[in-house]
Amino acid sequence: MEKLTDLIIERTPKTPRIELRYSSGELSLTGRSLPENATRIYEPVLKWIGDYVIQPQPVTNLRLNVEYFNTSSSLWISKIMKTLTRINNPDYRLMVHIYIPLEEYDDMKMSDDLRDSFTPITDILQDSIPEVSLKLYATDDRSAVIRDALVLF
Repeated sequence: MEKLTDLIIERTPKTPRIELRYSSGELSLTGRSLPENATRIYEPVLKWIGDYVIQPQPVTNLRLNVEYFNTSSSLWISKIMKTLTRINNPDYRLMVHIYIPLEEYDDMKMSDDLRDSFTPITDILQDSIPEVSLKLYATDDRSAVIRDALVLF
């Protein structure tokens, strides 16, 4: 198999900036995800991820800094995460980084069980072959990281 090239999809008012960088294992979605045709945006991303898991980097960082997303986007993001759990090496690590506004972060921290807030994500990641970590970041109005917490390791 030939080496993957990076996939960059520029941000629009309704779609996130998507950066999939093979050599560093950095995969990021940044912005809003409200596409009218989510398949058109996310199908090439899912194909790239499918190729990536065949020859992944030892550490893969999936950064989800999506301020708002619609239902169809959430389904595609779930598919992306599920595909990444198929990295077929238990010595490799998948780090999922989630960025949320400070107010939401504080509300979650005050809840009885922070892990319950991430049940849909942990359900996707539970049968993962690589080691998985989930890290949560609180951001301010300018998207700068104010606080962070390792939620699941």
